[in-house]
Amino acid sequence: MKKLILTFLLMLPLTAVWADVSPKPEMEFSFIYNTAQKPFIDPLHSEQIQCSDNQCLESKPLGHYGLQKLYCSAGTCFSVAYEYTDFQQLIIAFEDGSKRMSNIFPAAHRLRARYNVYVDENSLTVEPTDIVPHSGAWARKDALFSLLIILLLELIAAAAYLVYTQKSFTILYSVAVANVLTTAFSWVFLAWYASESAFLWIFCVLAETLIIRLMNLKKISLQDAFILTIAANVTSYSIGLMLSFWLAELIF
Repeated sequence: MKKLILTFLLMLPLTAVWADVSPKPEMEFSFIYNTAQKPFIDPLHSEQIQCSDNQCLESKPLGHYGLQKLYCSAGTCFSVAYEYTDFQQLIIAFEDGSKRMSNIFPAAHRLRARYNVYVDENSLTVEPTDIVPHSGAWARKDALFSLLIILLLELIAAAAYLVYTQKSFTILYSVAVANVLTTAFSWVFLAWYASESAFLWIFCVLAETLIIRLMNLKKISLQDAFILTIAANVTSYSIGLMLSFWLAELIF
């Protein structure tokens, strides 16, 4: 019991660190054209601006820092940030040589937000929408790549814990199942409604603990399942954060 309480207390000061680990705050932009021509977006010359006020008197580009960046294809854009300021603005360049600036719009207070961008002749109008796309961010390769990295790191950490405690290696199967279920549910559903990734982390820890325990009633206690889950998640999120900086160009 003392070991359980100590582990929980060690979680608390680290919550702020884990709060900006995957999934990170994201904005998805769907472009709706009110023009006769529908030129493709020029990703290299488009940018998202972070504003400290609703007049954008103090501003700076979102920039490219690890995974943080505005990512655009020919017809859509999305951005990833470790932290958004309260107000944002888009400057989108198009392949016909034109460039349009949007209105200043407030950032949503949740991890994942979606916006419609109305393209007029000389401007852009960004409006929030509550419609969640069917495919979602889970269809992107960065989500699948992140799941693979997290799964690998957690299995390595879990294996080390099982060796140390001399428990059955068959428990690794339940670790993999729990990880896939909780990570997928977090990315596909919870990220659209949660405002802090710390909430997702706590959800994953508790859910994985219960899944591992229920799948191994005769092999592991609830306390050991909790400690195993903490060890696996701390390993995956801390090392995964460092790997995301190195692999950012490959992920997107």
